[in-house]
Amino acid sequence: MKAMILPRPRARTLEPADRPVPVPGRGEVLVRVRACGVCRTDLHIVDGELPDPKIPIVPGHEIVGVVERAGADVVDLAPGRRVGVPWLGYTCGVCEYCRSGRENLCPQAKFTGYQIDGGYAEYTVADARYVFDLPESYADADAAPLMCAGLIGYRSYRMAGDARRLGIYGFGAAAHIIAQVAVDDGRQVFAFTSPGDEAAQRFARSLGAAWAGASTEAPPEPLDAAILFAPVGRLVPEALSRVVPGGTVVCAGIHMSDIPSFPYRLLWQERVVRSVANLTRRDAREFLALAPRVPVKTHTRKYELSDANRALADLRRGALQGAAVLIPG
Repeated sequence: MKAMILPRPRARTLEPADRPVPVPGRGEVLVRVRACGVCRTDLHIVDGELPDPKIPIVPGHEIVGVVERAGADVVDLAPGRRVGVPWLGYTCGVCEYCRSGRENLCPQAKFTGYQIDGGYAEYTVADARYVFDLPESYADADAAPLMCAGLIGYRSYRMAGDARRLGIYGFGAAAHIIAQVAVDDGRQVFAFTSPGDEAAQRFARSLGAAWAGASTEAPPEPLDAAILFAPVGRLVPEALSRVVPGGTVVCAGIHMSDIPSFPYRLLWQERVVRSVANLTRRDAREFLALAPRVPVKTHTRKYELSDANRALADLRRGALQGAAVLIPG
């Protein structure tokens, strides 16, 4: 099979490779990849901002494909079934976190495209517990961003509580999905972009944002909560300064630059800063049922698998609206 691999840590560039088609083990399925989204977490891995990936690694964890073969003990995933494969790829199932519905915090967890070869390839193997049926109304490329931008975005959205005035910092793949969910819920969305990025601000308004401006600007109304999809630590005190007493700032990324020191008065009055780690199977089931009801429309730009480096470069320089998706074959 054809694959794109990260040959060494911090390589910043993927290399094409011919590899044997992997064989599913006990409890696993072989998936023929039809589409794989390009996530900012992939960029953090390729650029060396997330430590200790398996090397060489095939990145990619927004996978849409078809079950080609099932390993031993897999009884409910027949060949030909279309499935999605997300970031969380394995948990132990027995620790206190797994037993209490917090498998996203399992200390033995492994992640697709990080410790488990992912979807920048024609085939991948996945733990059958962590593959999900996809809404039939989505084409393969359109479904791919749902598997991380959507799932992590949805978990972040839930952590924001019942905020009626919701700020979203960084208007990329996850933001463009969750903004649609929030608007459908009757909430006001305030979109914050890089200063001068008028294209992203127009994009946000086209999806129903009540206001869009620079991340350094004050919104026209104070926020009940804010979600930070931009991995920029200095935005934490900025967002805290914009939320009401008792408001919440949710840090949605798996990686973020250091948060600078800030005066206690920004946190005082019971404001909350919290992070979001990974996802659970409950998140996946809930969001994949919700997305077609909204309905969420994903905006994608397609690239051939061999063009993975170009897709990553476009993401790195902020040249995308919505999500990049690789199409093998």
